Amino acid sequence: MFNSRKTGKKMKKTSPLNKPFLLGAVALLFSASGVQASSDNMHKLYQDNCASCHGSDHGGYLAPALNSETLKGRSPTALRSLIMTGSFETLMPPFYGRLSDGEIRSMVKHLQSTPKLKNPPWTIKDMKASLKVYVKDESKLPSKPTYQIDSMDDLIGVAARGKYGRGTGSKAVFINSKTHKIVGEIETGTAAHIIDFDPANERWAYVKTDTAEIFKVDLYSMKAVRSIKTGYNGPGMGVSRDGKYVMAGSFVPHNAVILNSDLEPLKVLELEGIDPDGKMVSSDSGMIIGTPYADVFAIALENAGQVWVVDLKEGFPITKIKNVGRHLHDAFLTHKGQKLMVASYDDSIVAAIDLKERKIIKKLKAGCVPHVGGGAAVKVNGRTLGFGTNFGTCDNNTVVSVWDLDKMELVKQVPVSGGTESPAAHANAPYVAVDIITKDRRARTIQLIDKKSLKVVKTLDVGGHAYFPEYSADGKYLYVSAGYAGDEVVVFDSKTLKKQASIQMESPAGIFSRGRVKYMTRGLSPDEME
Repeated sequence: MFNSRKTGKKMKKTSPLNKPFLLGAVALLFSASGVQASSDNMHKLYQDNCASCHGSDHGGYLAPALNSETLKGRSPTALRSLIMTGSFETLMPPFYGRLSDGEIRSMVKHLQSTPKLKNPPWTIKDMKASLKVYVKDESKLPSKPTYQIDSMDDLIGVAARGKYGRGTGSKAVFINSKTHKIVGEIETGTAAHIIDFDPANERWAYVKTDTAEIFKVDLYSMKAVRSIKTGYNGPGMGVSRDGKYVMAGSFVPHNAVILNSDLEPLKVLELEGIDPDGKMVSSDSGMIIGTPYADVFAIALENAGQVWVVDLKEGFPITKIKNVGRHLHDAFLTHKGQKLMVASYDDSIVAAIDLKERKIIKKLKAGCVPHVGGGAAVKVNGRTLGFGTNFGTCDNNTVVSVWDLDKMELVKQVPVSGGTESPAAHANAPYVAVDIITKDRRARTIQLIDKKSLKVVKTLDVGGHAYFPEYSADGKYLYVSAGYAGDEVVVFDSKTLKKQASIQMESPAGIFSRGRVKYMTRGLSPDEME
């Protein structure tokens, strides 16, 4: 509910999901006369319908915080109307028909009277208790893919959210990027958020949901072999270069956990530290990255403004890099994985960090509210150019920032038609693609920036809200998620930009090529990362 435009988009109307559960919830929560529900039952209704986007603690996640402070003074009638009809510009669908009028009225009262909750615990004991094993004997899994594919690098994974962020539409969908055909699906129950691949073994992938559940997936059989819940919500996840470790972070609670490849938790890190303003804070987890450079993870502490480098050896010692910026979130690697580029939303900078020296190299000017997504970098005339998208529209100045990553300096800020969320590039493709995230028809488009001229040369309308572009591993095709009325993934020829295919799925979001494990930074060739 109430999803922000930053990450949310409207979806095509479909049949309500999970009807048996919904009817049971209604029966428990309300009498036939629709009387006021108890606080406990309203909390459950919130968790089932709202928490995956707005945060289990009412403190916000993908969408704004919903609590007595943030909704103070808001019209109950207007809030009720918004819940009923949904928000056209966001992920929030209409709840009319899914929730009764009595439920919606009671939900408004609940939200306007409930404060932000204290950060609830989720301990290593809780994690171990949540571990589920679906395939007990992995030795019986097939020794090769059970479907036709030339190379596992040709796999593209798509996080399909489903209309309400849960139900049968919530899954990880895997596509052969040579044929543009779906070769497997993993139902995740709640919205899939991120897909990461084992760099050392092509058969394994990890899928994390908005509700912080991680699925280990056998890509040969397209089966989930086990899962574990590592928190209540939070997108961060990374896999080590040798495939032996997985690290996952949470918004709720404020911690991160290191797991082995079988999803058995080994150590929990409490995320807290002195922020750039000198205050001790407990922090959400931002990006988590495993690098081909070394046996380490890097994790951003969003609120504390720190980046921690975790060595993958006995005890998992930590080096803390402080005063990186305010509100850290995403990042990308460059220079063979040795350098880390971290976006600071509130400072409008991207901080370059040397993972070998474990120190800040330089803080680079970026656009308004920089969001580098999965990152993009290209080699042009001997220079390594990095591209950064920007959510914000300061003084109506919407740009994509371009940096010389060798000299660590700003080269240009390319004017684009609106705020942007995620850049995509490939060594064999002539264009850097960016998604436009405005609240009008521009959100149906992606813009293509010529690598050499650093100018927008083409705008494509994908037919629905366009976001999270990704090139296939060979660079021949550009994949784009199209939401709103689209409910499809659209495929373009990377050179001619002609539409090649349309792949139907409910609310597609993030797109992840398995080829990323070879080049790590989208746009660089494998030899530039070795």
